[in-house]
Amino acid sequence: MDSRSIEDGNGIRRRRECEACSRRFTTFERAERMLVSVVKRDGRREPFDRNKVLTGLRRACEGRPVPRETLDRVAEEIEQEVLHSGSSTIASREIGDRVIERLRKLDDVAYVRFASVYRRMGDVDRLVEEIQALKARKQHEAELASQILLIPLTPHRTEQN
Repeated sequence: MDSRSIEDGNGIRRRRECEACSRRFTTFERAERMLVSVVKRDGRREPFDRNKVLTGLRRACEGRPVPRETLDRVAEEIEQEVLHSGSSTIASREIGDRVIERLRKLDDVAYVRFASVYRRMGDVDRLVEEIQALKARKQHEAELASQILLIPLTPHRTEQN
């Protein structure tokens, strides 16, 4: 008879009518979420937890000018990527790589903080190397951004007869 989205957007409320007795009733339907297991470095498995991603992002960005909404959006993006990957397992390293890549674009200090823990930098020399690599990437990106494009990035297709 009638279908509507549930307020939280994660399901459908349907009004139905029994064809045999004409009795009306309501059903609620929700899509079943695929559970994804995270394989830790030591081989243990645990369910994917978006809050752990968000906690890591917040710790890295503590005291930095990164809006909380941005961190929520990044955590949501990573969760969606993981859930839509089609796999029932993901290595914790892959999640960390996704977090570190987003932090690199958001805030240099947060990136270095996260990288120092995530990549287990045991000494100052390794940390300095990471900072130098970050500076080199930033300089390279700035040089690329300042160049004039002579060839379009997406080639025009020609029709074939």
